[in-house]
Amino acid sequence: MKIIIDDLDTKIVFVVGPRQVGKTWLSKEIGKQFSNTTYLNYDSFEDREIIESQAWPRSTELLILDELHKKPYWKNFLKGVFDTKIEKLKILVTGSARLDTFRQSGDSLAGRFFTHRLLPFSMAELRKEKEGKDIDLFLERGGFPEPFLVKTISRAKRWQNQYIDGLIREDILNFEHVKDLAAIKTVFELLRRGVGSPVSFTSIARDINSSPTTVIKYVSVLEALYIIFKVTPFSKNIARSLLKAPKIYFFDTALTIGNEGLRFENHVALSLKKHVLGSCDSLGENINLQYLRTKDGKEVDFCLVKNDGVKGPEIDVAIEAKLSDGAISKNLLYFCSKYGLKGIQLVKELKRERSIENIDVRRAGRYLRQLYL
Repeated sequence: MKIIIDDLDTKIVFVVGPRQVGKTWLSKEIGKQFSNTTYLNYDSFEDREIIESQAWPRSTELLILDELHKKPYWKNFLKGVFDTKIEKLKILVTGSARLDTFRQSGDSLAGRFFTHRLLPFSMAELRKEKEGKDIDLFLERGGFPEPFLVKTISRAKRWQNQYIDGLIREDILNFEHVKDLAAIKTVFELLRRGVGSPVSFTSIARDINSSPTTVIKYVSVLEALYIIFKVTPFSKNIARSLLKAPKIYFFDTALTIGNEGLRFENHVALSLKKHVLGSCDSLGENINLQYLRTKDGKEVDFCLVKNDGVKGPEIDVAIEAKLSDGAISKNLLYFCSKYGLKGIQLVKELKRERSIENIDVRRAGRYLRQLYL
């Protein structure tokens, strides 16, 4: 919270992330630090009129604008407000969509904002709480606040059912250029069953009787709304890596359909994604989450890639996720030996941690709790 308050001194601050992850709660908690805070939600008709006419109280010290990206030409509007505001006014904008998706809607805000991405709870974020030590709780309920904190699994499942319905019927339908609800729902369901495997857009296109281009568009919509995130294969050639088949993971681990191993892999992916985005938003580090794969099918689940702008992208560490197998993964051993990489094998159930050459076998919970928030 402190870094957001500090950023508000000089910039517009965007707080973005999945729906119901806690953006409104966080923005109002930040608002309590100021003497006069005005919260306006563009989804509210009354608030929309105030926003359109810029009729918030002149005494406002912190202006919170929620779901503003739904306003036509919102960037032009926000740029004008920021450039002409009184000196004491600070502006916080929240939303459940990636704002870079809406570049076509107006002028650039370059140099005027910082972004902070709010994601579900992680073991690192809750490292001081007893719940943060229970990896099975994350696998069962995901990290969204309400299902994670309720007392019974039945209430968590009821929340999840309503959450999925809200995603499909509200967020996706409100997204521009989406007309075929049945098709995108089928894509959504297929992705839930394909977590952790390279995605074939051609295969999905056959399943929905459409084109790979349409499938790619639907996947981009799901990604823009913070429902899924892609992990692309590492390549020195960035364009080439983007063309290769990505793996798909969900921001809500509980949405994955499959065995415990797949849910665990999704949990590790999300923890690493949160580490990467937090390091970028708060520390300015240039890190990406990718995976390793050869033409003959040798694959390592993840790698953290740093880019210092001089040498280009370089693999910092290769990471393999295992439920209970303490033996070193042959593929991890292959990549680390051939390319001189540091490797980490994260094991959910592990009696003893150890190191073999440049590969560490670590308890997953312990490692994930040590990541950046």
